Amino acid sequence: MSSLFDPLRQRAAALRPTRTAVVYPLSEASMRGAYEAADAGYIEPVLVGPQAAMTALIERHGMKPGRFEVVDTRDDAHESAHRAALLARDRAVHALMKGSLHTDDYMSAIVARDAGLRTQRRISHAFVLAFAAYPKLVALTDAAVNIAPNLADKADIARNAIDLCRALGVATPKVAVLAATEDVNPAMPVTIEAAALAKMADRGQIAHGIVDGPLAFDIAISAQAASTKGIASRVAGDPDVLLVPDIEAGNALYKQAAWLAGAELGGLVLGAAVPVLLTSRADSVDARLNSCVLANLYANWLGGAGG
Repeated sequence: MSSLFDPLRQRAAALRPTRTAVVYPLSEASMRGAYEAADAGYIEPVLVGPQAAMTALIERHGMKPGRFEVVDTRDDAHESAHRAALLARDRAVHALMKGSLHTDDYMSAIVARDAGLRTQRRISHAFVLAFAAYPKLVALTDAAVNIAPNLADKADIARNAIDLCRALGVATPKVAVLAATEDVNPAMPVTIEAAALAKMADRGQIAHGIVDGPLAFDIAISAQAASTKGIASRVAGDPDVLLVPDIEAGNALYKQAAWLAGAELGGLVLGAAVPVLLTSRADSVDARLNSCVLANLYANWLGGAGG
């Protein structure tokens, strides 16, 4: 069965695998995800964690031991994350992938001042979704990192998502800034922020993309709905990015897409010096592989003229 991710998978498989620190992979799902992504040619894993425990896990589940480089640490998730972050800082690896540790331990090591991975951008997350009812991939941001972003945060969230889409081959990404209505309403601050983001893009403060908002979801995703309501927009009906007002809206939308609409997806943390994979215990094998595809393409883009 064909997938909207297929062209990206083909591009990623044709590139050199991205050397990726897999942090504390002490569950079967996280270790098998690393092996399968390596088999597909998307990443070159470097396993960071307690070597004896990782070897025992590999042998217990019938995987081949000794296949990947190992950075041995104490059996401590935070130490493993810190060591991986330093590897990325020193460019010994070019991406980071979460294993079976808690997200707080993983992300706190990455954003720590001494890790050297912070940039001028605010860190954000984007899911890339393939809907059966939509003709192209669309990025949903931010449904995982920023809880209640302000206007400056949303500007960086938009910039990060635009860069990701450019890395995936979209020349001029279109960003729909979502709200409950397409009208600017002083009683709804997110509509004012959406309009401000659109004007910032018009004036070059958010570059390389087209931004419009506020747009209700139906207007954003359907040209027919926009026409029926008399909305003229260069984004309505054709967005590459859906920028949500807060994490509650984004998280609900992403989970509805995955669990009710059957959307295929991958995800990536953006805004750090290297791409960061924030995989979940509930992620399918395809979701893990798609995330590795995104990391490979984004890491190569960052390393070239695009970044």
